Amino acid sequence: MPPDLTFILGGARSGKSAHAERLAAQSGLPVTYIATARIDRGDTQGDTQGDREFAERVRLHRERRPAHWTLVEAPLDLAGALLDADRAGHCVLIDCLTLWLANLLFAQTPGADEIAALTPAARDAFAAFDAALAGTRGKVIVVSNEIGLGVVPLGSVTRLYVDELGRLNQRVAAASTRATLMVAGLPLALKG
Repeated sequence: MPPDLTFILGGARSGKSAHAERLAAQSGLPVTYIATARIDRGDTQGDTQGDREFAERVRLHRERRPAHWTLVEAPLDLAGALLDADRAGHCVLIDCLTLWLANLLFAQTPGADEIAALTPAARDAFAAFDAALAGTRGKVIVVSNEIGLGVVPLGSVTRLYVDELGRLNQRVAAASTRATLMVAGLPLALKG
């Protein structure tokens, strides 16, 4: 039996997280919310305005979620978090692949100007996540950004990021039973 996997993607402020949260709540199942965001950026790079703005985004997401949902923070070991949370009769919401990829790319070299390719550790993390998704027993909802609709970026680091997120999104979409593209708060069914 294929996994019960819903993939929701869209641009920034498209409504993808809110839509995913609605689907999780409507499932009627206990929910584990796996957050991939890192909010410790101010600890290593100084408390900049951008760090405060990002922390505010995370706070708003937290306030919007029901208090009875279980929260798991998994900035790097997403496969392990999914394996731990997944079970029949349960819903796991992962938000989001976009931040997870950024964490993987910059885990060893924060602030790096050049990254030529994925590290072996990042490749292993992708393989582990793909395998974890394929073996899920409960309902899983995965959120990601669609960032590949513009021009090819000029910088090599940005090109690598866009390319790898595109490949990751394609793998998750292929494994999904349902896929939705969010545009201006409206869900557009892509699959299922």
